Amino acid sequence: MSTEDKSVSKFLSLVLRHKPEILSLHLDENGWASVDELIPKAQAHGVSLTPASLNRIVATNDKKRFQFSEDGQRIRASQGHSIAVDL
Repeated sequence: MSTEDKSVSKFLSLVLRHKPEILSLHLDENGWASVDELIPKAQAHGVSLTPASLNRIVATNDKKRFQFSEDGQRIRASQGHSIAVDL
């Protein structure tokens, strides 16, 4: 994983596990966020995130921190939440 991907992965962990409010990102009760909402909000926050980089980060993360929904439209952290979610 590149240095940039590691940095983005850490940011995604922060947002999806602990502080979605950083991006005003809505997580449902199971911790899912819309990919179509996440990407532009992350970009507006100065994070270099594209559909391709998000797919790469999810696929290559050695600890499998993130997962896509079956239809690929949503993403969530797989573990380690400090916010209430029902995995």
